[in-house]
Amino acid sequence: MTESSGKAVSHRAAGAITEADCEKLFPEIRSLIEKEGTIRILFDMSAFKGFEIRHEVEKMAFVGDKTWIELISHLAKPFHARDARFFHTAEVEKAWAWLEEEVA
Repeated sequence: MTESSGKAVSHRAAGAITEADCEKLFPEIRSLIEKEGTIRILFDMSAFKGFEIRHEVEKMAFVGDKTWIELISHLAKPFHARDARFFHTAEVEKAWAWLEEEVA
């Protein structure tokens, strides 16, 4: 977006976001972080229609002891995997067992 300058950047999401869109956006953001140290981002989602979802990842297990990691597992499910679950750090064996279960 034309309003971007310095460490403040904005992006407009229009239509369905594809994997190619993400492959372009993420390196641009990383590059700006390397240049500026920290950045500020505005995402204009007013014309956003959703994600063009690909589900090559059947299962994604997140293991950790922070509640925000559990939130990420819920957010990742519809966009990155057919199924995503959170397991506490003490449950890493349970996470592996779940990953190895066959998908019905």
